[in-house]
Amino acid sequence: MHAFLSVTFFLGLHHGALAFVSHLNPASFTTKFVTTRFLSERENHAIQTNSDTSRRQFFERVKHSAATIPALATGFSFPASNARAASLGGAVDLPPMGLGAWAWGDSLFWGYDKKNDEELRQVFDYAIQNSKSKTTLLDTAELYGLGRSESLIGGFSKPYDQSKIQVATKFAALPFRTKSQDVVKACEASLKRLGRPIDLYQIHFPNGWSNEEYWDGLATAYEKGLVKAVGVSNYGVDAVRACHTALEKRGIQLATNQIQLSLLYPYPLQNGLMQACDDLGIKVLSYSPLALGFLTGKYTKESDPPKGPRKSVYTSLLSTPDYENLLATMKDVAAGHPNANTAQVALNWTRAKNSIPIPGARSVNQIQSNYGALDWNLSPEEVTILDLAAAKVQTFTKPSAVPFAKKDINTGLVMFDS
Repeated sequence: MHAFLSVTFFLGLHHGALAFVSHLNPASFTTKFVTTRFLSERENHAIQTNSDTSRRQFFERVKHSAATIPALATGFSFPASNARAASLGGAVDLPPMGLGAWAWGDSLFWGYDKKNDEELRQVFDYAIQNSKSKTTLLDTAELYGLGRSESLIGGFSKPYDQSKIQVATKFAALPFRTKSQDVVKACEASLKRLGRPIDLYQIHFPNGWSNEEYWDGLATAYEKGLVKAVGVSNYGVDAVRACHTALEKRGIQLATNQIQLSLLYPYPLQNGLMQACDDLGIKVLSYSPLALGFLTGKYTKESDPPKGPRKSVYTSLLSTPDYENLLATMKDVAAGHPNANTAQVALNWTRAKNSIPIPGARSVNQIQSNYGALDWNLSPEEVTILDLAAAKVQTFTKPSAVPFAKKDINTGLVMFDS
């Protein structure tokens, strides 16, 4: 059991690698979306075909009928519910979008090379100097490049006013870490690499045991003044409620839950996880909002496949026409907004679902594109159109294939569901 879980956790160390892992261990079931039962035969045909004419007809049908369609399984958005959290310590205000720094130091999945550090510095500089909010949020982790990502952010941030920068980092819940003090020690090590305060400290993923000890460690780190707020990542409905309750007893708010969410991975909207977070005043950070780059429009049948582990994901997505139909629908939506692109459509879809996307960027062009999404919003009709198109794609990651610990073997608590 120990060896098996160790391998499982190592496969899941990085958020985006989940899609790759799931294609090595494909799920045996196909998720059914409730949205499909609202589609007429003509609408089903329109959303599946590559015909521009039928797609435009579909747009018109949804535009005129969206108001009468019952709430979709994926929902539109949830109103913020912060009254319950107002009396607790550790609340945090965050900008509408962050910058993910997984690729900053990760050579295995993203091919990081130190010779590109200057380009990453330019990305960092652009993010700070062109921020559309009072602060700029950067999300990293001790596992990203085994500390390299934290060190880069620490170095890049030195010339700037630290009050304008928010850094979120994460504790790796590895099997051999079983005590609350492990969280505190890891936090102190992250502080040294960053050389600046930690605004948000998160549990990176659930463990098969010792999860309650980790929550105690989060509370201790907060009480010692090591961090300004605490959160979790990849926690399911039951786990997020249990963690919230444990922290609440010590007067601390569980500030965030960082989860995978995108047009290709909408499951937290369907199983009650997003609603549970909203009920408790927990902000949702959505990682992989561009689904490993597959929602940028870069990868089609005509393009070269991505290198490395993502190639298997590419092959699976293109095994049916549904993925390319989604991309075409996204392009149609983007065409209705000046200077918009498909990546911005994907980001604004996650924003429309009341989450804070944290897309990565390794070039100035990428961060410019990400920031451009904040200049416009999707209409409710466009969100519906995207929901329906995305519902047809069944060849991406399924929750059952994600390699995180599903349950705490000591407490029986379900830790991960999507």
